[in-house]
Amino acid sequence: MSGESDLDVMLAGLDVHMDEEPVVYALVPRVVDEVGIRAVVVEDEGITVVLGREDADEIGLAYEFVGAWLTLTVHSALDSVGLTATFSHALADAQIPCNVLAGTHHDHVVVPWEARHDAVAVIRALSLRSERE
Repeated sequence: MSGESDLDVMLAGLDVHMDEEPVVYALVPRVVDEVGIRAVVVEDEGITVVLGREDADEIGLAYEFVGAWLTLTVHSALDSVGLTATFSHALADAQIPCNVLAGTHHDHVVVPWEARHDAVAVIRALSLRSERE
C-alpha cells in the first residue's frame, strides 16, 4: 500500500498523536531484549535505542534526554518530499528541538518532554493552516 506524496494533501490530513509516557534515547552496550523499544539506530559508537523511560530505568540504562514520542497520523510515502521539512521548520520557528524517525507508515517526532504540548499545537496548526489555504 503506497503512502501519500502530495504535500498539500498530507498537510491537510495531518494530525499528531502524543504518547502519554516519556521516552528516552539510551546507548546500549549490547542488544537488549525488545522491552519497550520503539526505535534502534546502529552507529559506530554503539546502538542507540528509544524506549520508555520506565523501561530504561527498569533495566538500568543511563540517559540524559527525556522526550515525548509524537506520531504523525498521516500515512506519508517514504519518498514524499516536504513533510519533514515543513513540520521541523515550524517546530524550529517555535524554538522546539525535534528528532525525526520515519517508519513505513508514519513519521515519528521526539521532542523535549516539557515542550510536548506546544509541539502538538504547532504541528496541528500546520494542518489547520493548510485547510484554510
